[in-house]
Amino acid sequence: MTFAGLNYLAILLAALAAFGWGAIYYMTLSKQWLAAVGLSKEQMQSRSAAPFVISFVALIVMSWVLAGTVGHLGPGQVTPKNGIISGLFLWLGFIATTVFVNNAYPGRKYSLSVIDSIHWLGVVVIEGAVIGAMGV
Repeated sequence: MTFAGLNYLAILLAALAAFGWGAIYYMTLSKQWLAAVGLSKEQMQSRSAAPFVISFVALIVMSWVLAGTVGHLGPGQVTPKNGIISGLFLWLGFIATTVFVNNAYPGRKYSLSVIDSIHWLGVVVIEGAVIGAMGV
């Protein structure tokens, strides 16, 4: 399923895999995350599904951008290894830095930044591996 030089099936599967990672990760760390963000389990359960929809759309956009980035490495360079390395660089340069800055100004707990940035690290590693394996 290639259109305009990108493999949209790979992009969709990468986003789905990353969403699954996030579900497992945050279910495992739910108590720590809730404490860091300052919410109770009841408060969190009373919220709408909108954050999940927004998250999935964001994951599709991230997968699309990562596919474009990996694709720019050139012919024969779209591999799981290069997908993961590209994801790591993007995480370090843009994602982790943004998470820490955005949480610093409102005075959120440092642990929230650590929990969230590790989640995003897993996201880009998974997306990079899927995209690298399936091609762009």
